[in-house]
Amino acid sequence: MSERWVLGEASGGAVSAVPLGPDGRPAAPVRTLPGPAAAVAAAPPGTRWVWRATHEVYPQLLAAGVRVDRCYDIEDAELLLLGHEGRSGEPRSAAAAYARLQHAPVPPDPPLRSAAPGTQSSLFEPQGTPVSFEALLEVYAEQQRRHDLTGHPERMRLLTAAESAGMLVAAEMNRAGIPWRADVHRSVLTELLGERYAGGGEPRRLAELADEISRAFGRRVRPDLPADVIKAFAGAGIRLRSTRRWELQELDHPAVEPLIAYKKLYRIYTAHGWGWLQDWVHEGRFRPEFVPGGTVTGRWVTNGGGALQIPKVIRRAVVADPGWRLVVADADQMEPRVLAAISRDPGLMDVAGRPGDLYQAVSDRAFAGDRDMAKLAVLGAVYGQTSGDGLKNLAALRRRFPKAVAYVDEAARAGEEGRLVRTWLGRTCPPAAGADEAGGEAGLPQDDGAPERPQDGWTPGYASTDSRARGRFTRNFVVQGSAADWALLMLAALRQSLAGMRAELVFFQHDEVIVHCPAEEAGQVAEAIRAAGDLAGRIAFGETPVRFPFTTATVECYADAK
Repeated sequence: MSERWVLGEASGGAVSAVPLGPDGRPAAPVRTLPGPAAAVAAAPPGTRWVWRATHEVYPQLLAAGVRVDRCYDIEDAELLLLGHEGRSGEPRSAAAAYARLQHAPVPPDPPLRSAAPGTQSSLFEPQGTPVSFEALLEVYAEQQRRHDLTGHPERMRLLTAAESAGMLVAAEMNRAGIPWRADVHRSVLTELLGERYAGGGEPRRLAELADEISRAFGRRVRPDLPADVIKAFAGAGIRLRSTRRWELQELDHPAVEPLIAYKKLYRIYTAHGWGWLQDWVHEGRFRPEFVPGGTVTGRWVTNGGGALQIPKVIRRAVVADPGWRLVVADADQMEPRVLAAISRDPGLMDVAGRPGDLYQAVSDRAFAGDRDMAKLAVLGAVYGQTSGDGLKNLAALRRRFPKAVAYVDEAARAGEEGRLVRTWLGRTCPPAAGADEAGGEAGLPQDDGAPERPQDGWTPGYASTDSRARGRFTRNFVVQGSAADWALLMLAALRQSLAGMRAELVFFQHDEVIVHCPAEEAGQVAEAIRAAGDLAGRIAFGETPVRFPFTTATVECYADAK
C-alpha cells in the first residue's frame, strides 16, 4: 500500500505536508515547504497525496513538470459520501465539511464558472472559503470513518479512489490537449459551408439553402428560427410540434430537404465553425476542460468547447503529430456486459464472457438468431422500453436471463418508490424531492447485495410528478453508472501502464478513449488498453466470466477510426 501524505495550504504560497500513519493521523511533524512541487520531491515515490481539490493543485504540479502516481481528492470524496448518505445538494467543499464537523454555519460552495477558451484555469473560482491544514486533517479522518458506515466500505473506498484517479487523468488530458490541424479544419468548413462573405453573415452554402427554403414557402423564412419555420409550415397547412429532423422527414413539402440540410450545416457552423476554431485551437492543440463525474451517473462532461460532441466530419481535423499515431479504442457493448457483471445472471455472464458479438450470442439463445431483436430487447430492458414490442421482447429476455431483468426491474421499482439507488460501487442517485427516504435502499436480487441508480440529464432533487419516468431513469442508472465506475478504473489502470512511455491520454468519452503516441508505441498502447479493461472488470466486479473487450484502431486521423 502506498504511503499517504496530506498536502494543504499554508501562507504566502507555501504548503504544509505530513505523512500519515495507519490510523490516518500524522506520523511525523508537519513540514512547511515552498510549494506543491517541493512537497512531492520530499515524499517517497508512489505516495498517495491527500489534498483538498485536484483541479486546483495538480495543474500547478504539471506546469512544474511534476507527475504524481495517486491522490485522494477530499472535496470529490465529500460529494460521493454526501450522496451515499442521502444528502445530495449539500455543499461539498472542505470548508463545508469542516463546518458540519464543528456544528458551525456551513458556507456555500463557490460558484461554477464557464471555461474561457484557450485557458487552463480551474473549474471553481480559486480557493472559495479557506480551510486550515488542521481542519483538512480532521475532515479526512472523518471521511475515513464515514466510509466504514456505507455498508460496503471496500467498494466505496474503491469508488473514491477511482474518482480521484480520474481527476488526475482529466488534469493531464487538459494539459496535453487533443492534436488538431487548424488548416484541415478550415478546409473542411470551406468544403461544407462555402466561402465566407466579407463583413460577416452566414457563409455561401447556408445563404443558398436559406434562399431555397424561402422560395419553397413563397415568402422570406429564417430557417435558424424554429418559430419562424413552424409558422411557415402552418401557413402551408401543415402543423408541426417542433423542427426536429424525425418530424420533418415525415412531411411532403419542397422545403423539407433543404431545411434538413441547412440544420445540419448550421449546427456545424455555430458549434465548430471558424469562431470556435479561433477560440479553442492554439499551437496545434484543442484543450477542453474535462470534468470527471459531471453528471449524476458519473459520466464525464467538458466545461466548454463541446469536445464530447465533435461531428465525424470535423474529426478529420484531429490528426496525429508527424511520426505519431492515434490509438482509438471503443469498449464493445459495455453496458450489457456491465449488467451481466452486476446482476450475476449466469446465462448473461456466460454470453458476455464469450468472444464475438454479444447481441448475436443473446439472439441465438432467446430470439431465434434475430440479432436486431436481441439488441432491442437488451437495450429496452436497460432503458425502460417496456410497452408494445418492447414488452414482448422483455418477456423473452426474462425467460432466458431472469436475474439480469430482475436487477433492472428492482432498480426501476426503487426509483418509483423514491428510494436511494446506487451503482455497484456505491455512487448514489438521490431520491426525487419530497420522497420518503425511510424506504432505504433497493434490495437487489444478486449474490452479495448492492444497490442502484439513473442516467444523464436527470437533476438531483428533481420533483417528478411521474414516478414511472424516474423509475425508467433509475433502471438505466444502475447499469450506466456502474459502467462509468468501471471506466474510471480502466482509465486509472491505463494511466499507470502508460507511465514512462511518451504516449499520452488525450480524449475520453463514456466508452471511448484516445491515446496519442509515437508510431512505434502503438502496439504496446493497444495491448495496454486491452489489459486495462480486463483489470478494471476484475477490480470492480470481482472474478466473473464477463469480458470487457475493445475495438481498437491505430490511425493518423480520428475520422478514419470508424
